[in-house]
Amino acid sequence: MEKLNEKKGNGIALLPFLIFVFVYLISGIILQAQGVKMAFYQFPAPVAAGIGIIFSFILTKGSLDEKFDIFIKGCGDDNIIIMCIIYLLAGAFSTVSNAMGGVESAVNLGLTLIPAKFITVGIFIIAAFISISTGTSVGTILAIGPIAVQLVEKAGLNLPLVLGALVGGAMFGDNLSIISDTTIAATRTQGVSMKDKFRVNIGFALPAALVTILLLFMFGKPITVPESQEYAFNIVKVIPYIFVLIAAIAGVNVFVVLTGGIIISGVIGFSYGSFKGLEFVQQIYSGFTGMFDIFLLSLLTGGLANMVSNGGGLDWLLHKINKKIKGKKSAQLGISALVSLTDAATANNTVSIIVSGQLSKEISRTHDVDPRKTASLLDTFSCIMQGLIPYGAQLLIAGSFTNGSVSPVQIVPYVWYCFILAVFAILSIVTPFGNGYLRRNS
Repeated sequence: MEKLNEKKGNGIALLPFLIFVFVYLISGIILQAQGVKMAFYQFPAPVAAGIGIIFSFILTKGSLDEKFDIFIKGCGDDNIIIMCIIYLLAGAFSTVSNAMGGVESAVNLGLTLIPAKFITVGIFIIAAFISISTGTSVGTILAIGPIAVQLVEKAGLNLPLVLGALVGGAMFGDNLSIISDTTIAATRTQGVSMKDKFRVNIGFALPAALVTILLLFMFGKPITVPESQEYAFNIVKVIPYIFVLIAAIAGVNVFVVLTGGIIISGVIGFSYGSFKGLEFVQQIYSGFTGMFDIFLLSLLTGGLANMVSNGGGLDWLLHKINKKIKGKKSAQLGISALVSLTDAATANNTVSIIVSGQLSKEISRTHDVDPRKTASLLDTFSCIMQGLIPYGAQLLIAGSFTNGSVSPVQIVPYVWYCFILAVFAILSIVTPFGNGYLRRNS
């Protein structure tokens, strides 16, 4: 029986996956050239995946019933189903906690606690907290962006620098949050716990954040300190985020964590009159439906990946990649490059992890890379690239708050956190730096 890294596979079987990515990429480029806003998000990813699936049915050998069996087994893989259920719960928690005023209170609490003279570094810290609590970088930028632009005008700050700090903080939380769809995808595709992934990831993400904070302290001082303002907040409404964060780090089962967060948010919402009658359950359902795209995409790509793998496509690609990989370090660099390039092509960090996940898992197995590290690298480098591509949702939204005075391209050089995170992540690959948790728990 051939070993995995000796199988030559069949390159033609990989074609449906390439068609999926190609359709997604080309549609974005064409729409971008036509001046369509958020061009890379206009062609639904599940539809692009569906086109790839059609080609996989054409190329896969066997009867139609046999092809459907292969496809459905991929869709129904344990990790895919678990991932999809977590998506639903994460969406429900985010929607319910936001509806009861949690995000507004968390933002205002941060603005109250951080002195006005440190507003640039404050924006980074607030964005980091909101995104790690809510699991969404886009939602964080939407919540804080308008406030950040107003503060810039009052303080005479460098607007691209402040927006870069905002995007950097948002990507910090997107990378680490246990309810972020990137974390869910990375841990489920690699079969590791969120607690372990978090502890591995923070070994190099936290130092990067601290260096960023230091640089923002030095170079982000306002010309004129804006007048102190009172921002209304309710510390009780921040409790669900604190609960979810602490429980997740402590290693509590993710289903328990998210369900508990939803219930706590609901109790607080009813206590303060945020919910009446059936509004609570309606918000839960709204959270479910808000995750429909990524839920459906995960199912379809699970089926597509199984058909491609069954046809020998992943074996062929792995065989080619293994010729270039010389050991554990180059395997980790290869995984990082793979997910980064996929994100650059799709402009969606979650999609890039789902697409790259199975191949990355096989590379890790072949070259004895700890799956906890692989999950961390997939999440980290997808977030790094997502925070730096000017056609990604995060930078497009950040630029939109300036009414055209600052373009996403102008913000890119100021997303310092993503550049610094890349340096620290690579250091963790080529040196022992940042790998203390793996050494203690090998």
